[in-house]
Amino acid sequence: MVDLAYVIAGSEATGGAGLQVDLKTFQELGVYGVGTVTCIVSFDPAAGWGHRFVPIAPEVIADQIEAATAAHDLDVVKIGMLGTPATIDVVAAGLRRQPWRHVVLDPVLICKGQEPGAALDTDTALRAQILPLATVVTPNLFEARTLSGMDAIDSVDDLVEAARRIHDLGPRYVIAKGGVELAGDDAVDVLFDGTDVTILRAPKVGSERVSGAGCTLAAAITAELAKGVDVASAAEFAKEFVTAGIAGRVAAHTPFDTVWQGAYVDALG
Repeated sequence: MVDLAYVIAGSEATGGAGLQVDLKTFQELGVYGVGTVTCIVSFDPAAGWGHRFVPIAPEVIADQIEAATAAHDLDVVKIGMLGTPATIDVVAAGLRRQPWRHVVLDPVLICKGQEPGAALDTDTALRAQILPLATVVTPNLFEARTLSGMDAIDSVDDLVEAARRIHDLGPRYVIAKGGVELAGDDAVDVLFDGTDVTILRAPKVGSERVSGAGCTLAAAITAELAKGVDVASAAEFAKEFVTAGIAGRVAAHTPFDTVWQGAYVDALG
């Protein structure tokens, strides 16, 4: 029997983030991926590789969710970029139509293609409608600071406090990611389950952010949960998987590199 995982997220044309990354990660980890597209993001090479953001019509998103959930018995889903309050409304409604064993939320709060006011409305809707449905939420440092309401996160202790505050908003598990932006030689993530704190560490691979790292981490967690792995073990494995992908990064004509989802499996061979 093949394990299935579902993803509701944006498409990113270069292949370095979004739905493309999620489905590649699922495939590398032996999970059959099903996907619904919420928006289209394409970098603009003529304007400093800034984001161009195009939302998918809510009724089209609803059609995709209806088709995916009718065709397959899906009970594990990753939520990526949603982008607008209208999208959040339709996705939240779709999630509430059935029980889910796990909902993994990668809380993409702001897209550079959005106006600040629209981004704030989206943040508010995500916090109110999607976050309480999540089994696991995986904010990066900026997202953790925003969701927790903290002015700064400058240490591992701060990251733990942010995870505790975000947990109070409804998710069962919080994985707050320090990444390369938190000082120190290690990339530190904090897992909080409402009682216990687990610190996940790996040596930093370079000092620059690599596109797709957050998507890959959340997708790897989703794939492992689909196989029946517990959240703590899934998070620990995902950390190894994404660290290998950062080390094996793919260079392009963009000013940033992207994670290679095949690096972990390549290393095993």
